Amino acid sequence: MVKEEGEAIAFEDALKRLEAIVKALGAGNLSLEASLKMFQEGMELCKLCNKKLDEAEYKVEQLMEQEGGELSVEGFEVNE
Repeated sequence: MVKEEGEAIAFEDALKRLEAIVKALGAGNLSLEASLKMFQEGMELCKLCNKKLDEAEYKVEQLMEQEGGELSVEGFEVNE
């Protein structure tokens, strides 16, 4: 489950749990109630992961260095 507010969950832990939820839902052998509960948890984890990725991207953009040693904001592309 997603931890209560104030408790931090690592990105990697959230991603592992999200992968487990996807696998369980994909198996198709859960009750409707259990599926809905897992889906809700998965959506919360997805939102958390996206937030952490956005924060990391912002930090990388802030740290990109231009010629001459000046710091500037530059785009950061992820190759999939």
